[in-house]
Amino acid sequence: MSGFAIEHGIALGQKSPLISTSVTLRALPEGHVLHVLSANAEDDLSETIRGALGREAFAVRGGSPGQCFVVGDEPMSTAALADIVQKLKPHADVVDQSHGRVRIAIAGAKAPSVLAKGTAVELESDAFPVGRATTTLIGHIATHVTRVSEDGFELMVLRGFAESLWDELTELSAEFR
Repeated sequence: MSGFAIEHGIALGQKSPLISTSVTLRALPEGHVLHVLSANAEDDLSETIRGALGREAFAVRGGSPGQCFVVGDEPMSTAALADIVQKLKPHADVVDQSHGRVRIAIAGAKAPSVLAKGTAVELESDAFPVGRATTTLIGHIATHVTRVSEDGFELMVLRGFAESLWDELTELSAEFR
């Protein structure tokens, strides 16, 4: 953990939300993104995190075996981060990715159709239910996709690709506006 504060720039601050009757696209607040990694890929890391930090306190996004993300809309203080690191230390290591990842929300009846144009992942609700997450490509951009509601997805992308992903999603949703 760094001993100095990192200033966050707003990656999608110039982008206005897209809102239509069938799809909405908006930048989520640049709060916190913690990458949690376990040496044991067999651990159910999301349950370990919820048990150590409190079931309702944090949103946990699945990753690959032994990896999860803890996300939220509020920036995290150094003390709060240190507390989380301490609580998870017996089970996993924590890397603050808040400065490096940006979250985008896409929702609406046509949201799966918009995403299907850019990825090969089956995103219909029976194949990709609420809470499921995966990392995939949308176009050429690596994106972590989590279904957060029946018609809503959270997309997490490296900061340097956020604007390109936003522009790609804008084009992909054009027929539904």
